[in-house]
Amino acid sequence: MSVPHGPSGVGAARRRLCRDLRDGGAAESVIDDAALVLSELLSNSCRHARALAHQEVRASWEQNDQGEVRISVTDGGGPTLPAPATPSVTARGGRGLAIIRSLARDWGVRAESFPGPVTVWAVLGGEQPA
Repeated sequence: MSVPHGPSGVGAARRRLCRDLRDGGAAESVIDDAALVLSELLSNSCRHARALAHQEVRASWEQNDQGEVRISVTDGGGPTLPAPATPSVTARGGRGLAIIRSLARDWGVRAESFPGPVTVWAVLGGEQPA
């Protein structure tokens, strides 16, 4: 799904994600976590990266038969690759990737060439590792 590169795209993407996951039979706890992760990924993209063509970013998700949900957001990239920060306790931001890291079973960053388009992805739900 292409969404505007800005706050207006976050709500539309969240609503569609939640609807798709409910229709797919995902657990409410996975849906809640997935909505938060997607919001963080899109918000980080708005704050720290450029848009793709037509001032948009791409958000995608898929759910497999084991209940695992993979979420990806692709943007035009920024001056640096995404990495978790260590903000001070009084900082107003800088916790997005730490939140994603705490909710996701796995996550990462894909960049074919830097600078250029960057995809940040996260995997939630499904079988928990032993």
